[in-house]
Amino acid sequence: MKALDRKLLRDLGLLKGQVFTVALVVAAGIAVYVTALSTYQSMAASQRVYYEGSRFADVFARLERAPERVLAELETLPGVAEVEARLVEEVLLDMPGMAEPVSGRIVSIPGGQGPRLNRLDVLRGRRVAPGQAHEVLVSEAFAKAHRLEPGDAVVAVLGGRRAELRVVGVALSPEYIYAAAPGGLNDDERHFGVFWMDREVMAPAFHMEGAFNDVVFRLAPGARTEDVLDAVDRVLAPHGGVGAYGRDQQLSHRIVEGELEGLEVEARVMPLIFMAVAAFLVNVVLSRLVGIQREQIAALKAVGYSNARVGWHYLKLVLGVVGLGAGVGVGLGTWLGRLYTGVYMDVFHFPVFVYRLEWRTVAGAVALNALAAALGALSSVGRAVRLPPAEAMRPESPPRYRPTVLERMGLHRMLSQSGRMVLRDLERRPLRLMMSVLGIALAVSIPAVTRYFVDSVCYVMDVQYELVQREDLVVVFREPVPARAVHELEQLPGVRHGEPLRELPVRLEAGPLSREVVVSGLPAGGAHRRVLDSKLREVPLEGGGLILGSELARRLGVEAGDTVWMHVLEGERQVLQVRVARLVDDWIGLSAYMDLDAMARLLGEERTVSAATLWVDPLQLDALQARLKQLPGILGVARKELARQHFEETNAQVLLVFTLAFSIFAVIISVGIVYNNARVTLAVRARDLATLRVLGFTRREISWVLLGELAVSLLLALPVGLLLGRWIARAMSSALVDTEMIRLPTFITPASSAFAVLVVLGAGLLSALLVRRRLDHLDLIGVLKTRE
Repeated sequence: MKALDRKLLRDLGLLKGQVFTVALVVAAGIAVYVTALSTYQSMAASQRVYYEGSRFADVFARLERAPERVLAELETLPGVAEVEARLVEEVLLDMPGMAEPVSGRIVSIPGGQGPRLNRLDVLRGRRVAPGQAHEVLVSEAFAKAHRLEPGDAVVAVLGGRRAELRVVGVALSPEYIYAAAPGGLNDDERHFGVFWMDREVMAPAFHMEGAFNDVVFRLAPGARTEDVLDAVDRVLAPHGGVGAYGRDQQLSHRIVEGELEGLEVEARVMPLIFMAVAAFLVNVVLSRLVGIQREQIAALKAVGYSNARVGWHYLKLVLGVVGLGAGVGVGLGTWLGRLYTGVYMDVFHFPVFVYRLEWRTVAGAVALNALAAALGALSSVGRAVRLPPAEAMRPESPPRYRPTVLERMGLHRMLSQSGRMVLRDLERRPLRLMMSVLGIALAVSIPAVTRYFVDSVCYVMDVQYELVQREDLVVVFREPVPARAVHELEQLPGVRHGEPLRELPVRLEAGPLSREVVVSGLPAGGAHRRVLDSKLREVPLEGGGLILGSELARRLGVEAGDTVWMHVLEGERQVLQVRVARLVDDWIGLSAYMDLDAMARLLGEERTVSAATLWVDPLQLDALQARLKQLPGILGVARKELARQHFEETNAQVLLVFTLAFSIFAVIISVGIVYNNARVTLAVRARDLATLRVLGFTRREISWVLLGELAVSLLLALPVGLLLGRWIARAMSSALVDTEMIRLPTFITPASSAFAVLVVLGAGLLSALLVRRRLDHLDLIGVLKTRE
């Protein structure tokens, strides 16, 4: 073994505590990168293979009713390679053991063979037989939630009549990888199920013989989706088309894509923080090492070692630390990646979901961390290379001392002798203090950032379910009905109060920009649904204009006072010009609101409603829900409490794994930064502290001199770190979240801030105890022999 290599091993042993903490930080960065990127690659590969094998459609369109002959016209549209018409109907289910009604969707398929587009994977049982009444395939998630197997039966309301559906198989569809009920964003497998039925059997049940109300398209190579959408809308407009949309707007695909984008951004953003910390720590450790090895560097150069070999020696030390961290990080990242993949398998329903870890991911993670560490080491290695042998043989020149600003103000008299030493050292070395504060501030910010996502999601849910949606139940009608239907519901036993709700599908246009949204018609002064501003103050609906969410207004390029064209997508398909009365900040979806009476006047119709919101007596809730199941005009019933409970249950596991893993990484970084900062401070001041011991200072007094600097750095870093954490959280929010579906406020709870502070204070206390032990073993004899 070469002499420099033996020296390298001795240096690693000398710095074992700091090498260990730096390696842990490197391991955390690599683990985050490998976890996020491998999970992303696994999900993306599963999605791509499934879409290709199932021939997932490119364009979707919904309409009221069109005769079969319209299909021939759609097939001739430019850019269309294949078209498939079908029936899609929403139904109400009566599931055993569930008091509340359950929503279902029945999709028609050619009996015996299945659809050409959006092909089904039958996991158990068989396909529906042609002409067999009420045979269905059921979605795998719904079957699992209700323990349905081939041979079981489900009671549904078909065309106003109760019918028994016979399950003959369990299936998966690329259209329902994430199956959310109409108007919802949550995949509630207990309260929403998808069924597939032979079209020849389904059409008579819904009086749709010789017609269709839904159509899917596969585009020719090179076709522009926007051109096809416009052409499809022109053909379907006379038949009640509500606007064709591309795959990018299909709910299941969009949610999966949003999760993929979040994982990809997470793989790019979070490791940068860890790599920056690793580079910072490497710089700190090497600066200390170069400082204490000045004479060794001089001796190496004096006996003929070139600058390049000396520099390479210290770079090898850095690469050795990265190598140690890489081994742990790759193993930990692989384990977490498999865990993440398993969690996502419970949320997204792919036929095959295989964990993939590409060698490029591992190589990229190690290379990026090695590069970051090398960059952090450049200044220290440069110092070692540039150090002339003759100068290195002499001890470093002591700094020039003079009275500090605070001493000239006379404030030093308020401090003890040890306190004055701390004050002088901090004021005379402001750059070192600033770097210490910055490093510890990073340690404070990371635990806060790891809990930010959970805090923000919980805050949005609290506002949405407690302050905005205050009803107990939402009853959705099959079609808009007169407002007196709400009064009729109020007469049912258990209903304390009801309010009308009109959900009007429209396309809003402002110049060349447009968006298809639902305008919520709310009663003025209503108590169940409220419109709130950013300060959670209620916004009145009077005035007759539209109230737009700020995100929708931004996408349309409008401000309060502007006018927009509103194309109504139901009934007489009116085109109306409406004034934007006000903008409000909202967090979920693209929101638009209007006074219910003003909406009726604008449409030139009587007051109609599409849903009713109810306050109910909890003691009579089950009986009420059982009664609602029997009413033929009701399409669905949503219970707010269950919606929130399901959201918390389905997201708890993902958030728990994410928060736990990143909290552990945050603790590692915090300990690494604070411990290394304390060790470097000890190394820099070891000779001074030993001299004080020789002069008669006690261990407690010299401990205060050293740990006082650490305490001041910690106290200054805490507020800086919390502010830095909010800034990082704000940046991550815009990068990680699909702003059209949900927007997260920069909200960090006091508990999360306290957690971050306690983590860093705990790291500081641990570091202080470890450093305090080293003060007991200072080499006093060595100090007496030091050359001045």
